[in-house]
Amino acid sequence: MKVMHNSSTSDRYTKNIPIVSIIVPNYNYARFLDIRMESILNQTFQDFEIILLDDHSTDNSVEIIEKYRNNPKVSYIDINKENSGSPFRQWKKGIEYARGKYIWIAEADDSALPDFLEKTITALEATPSASVAFTGSETIDENGDPYGRDIDKWYKKSPQKTNGGWMAFNGKEYVVHNLYWHCYVYNASMTVFRKEYYSPDLLDDSIKMRNAGDWLFWIKITAKGDIIEVYEKLNLFRLHRKSATVAGIMSGNNVWEDIKVMKYVEDHFNVGKYRKAMRLGQYIKVLRRSKQYSPETRRKMMNAIRTSLGVGMGTFRMERINKMLSFIPFTLTQQKDRL
Repeated sequence: MKVMHNSSTSDRYTKNIPIVSIIVPNYNYARFLDIRMESILNQTFQDFEIILLDDHSTDNSVEIIEKYRNNPKVSYIDINKENSGSPFRQWKKGIEYARGKYIWIAEADDSALPDFLEKTITALEATPSASVAFTGSETIDENGDPYGRDIDKWYKKSPQKTNGGWMAFNGKEYVVHNLYWHCYVYNASMTVFRKEYYSPDLLDDSIKMRNAGDWLFWIKITAKGDIIEVYEKLNLFRLHRKSATVAGIMSGNNVWEDIKVMKYVEDHFNVGKYRKAMRLGQYIKVLRRSKQYSPETRRKMMNAIRTSLGVGMGTFRMERINKMLSFIPFTLTQQKDRL
C-alpha cells in the first residue's frame, strides 16, 4: 500500500477542515479519471478535499493519479499493492481518511455537473436532521454520449412543487415506502451523506456483496435520519459493460443479493403483510419475464425466494390481481406507495 498525505499544505490539515471529503475509488478506469477529476475540480462549491484510492489497477490508472499528487485539493493518495476484493472496502478506507462534515463517493467512471455539490450541500445545511441527499442522473455511455434512459422517474415531483427543487423525507418511512421496493439511490456518485451518521459497521454486510451492497448501505444510513431528494439531474452515471451494475445483471448475482436486501428490510422495519406480498409478487413477475436466465437458474432463484422470504407463486398471482385492480384508490403499487 502506498499512501501519500499532501504534507506540502500541512497547515491546512490542522486549521482548515474542509466541509466535504470527496472519495474517488478507482479500479481500471484510467480512461475516465481525467474527466472525473475535471468534474470535481470545476465544482462551484470549492470547500473540499479529494481522497484518491486505487485498488491495484492493471491499466495506467496510477500514472493518471500521479498527475494530481501536488494538487492542493488532494489530501490523500492510497494505492493498493493487492486488490481488496470489494469496492466497499475502498469506501470504508476512504471514509476513515475523510475529515469533512459530508462525504461524496465520486465513482471514477462517472462525472457531475458543476453545481452538484452546491445544490446538495445547500439542501443538507438547511436540513440538519438529514443523513443523505441525492440528485437525479443523466445516463451516459462509454463515450459520454446520452444513453436516453430515465432511471429517476419522478413523475409529478416537479421542482416547482418543492422547496427550491428539493424535498426531505423521514428516513425510516422512506426505507419502507421507497427503498424496499427499489434502490432509488442507484449510484453512489449521485449521493452526499453526513459523516456523523456513519459508522464502520454500516458497511460490514456490504463488503460481502458485489452488486446490492450499496443498496443495503443506503438503507442503513437513510434510516439514521432524514433523506433529501434533489430534483435535478446533476450526476452523470456511466453505463458500460464493465460497470458493476451491468455485470451483476448479466451474471444474475444481483438477484441473490436483492433477496438478502429485501430480507434485511423485512427483518428490521414494519413493512406489513400487504406491502410485502405486493413487493415480492412484483419481483417474481420481473424474474419470470426475464429472458437472460436459464430455466434451471430461474428455478433456483424461485427456491431461494421461497426459502428466504417465505413466498411463492401465490404471491405472484395476488400481485397480478392487485395490478388489475390498481384503479381502486386503496390498492397498493410501487408508484402509489412512493413518497
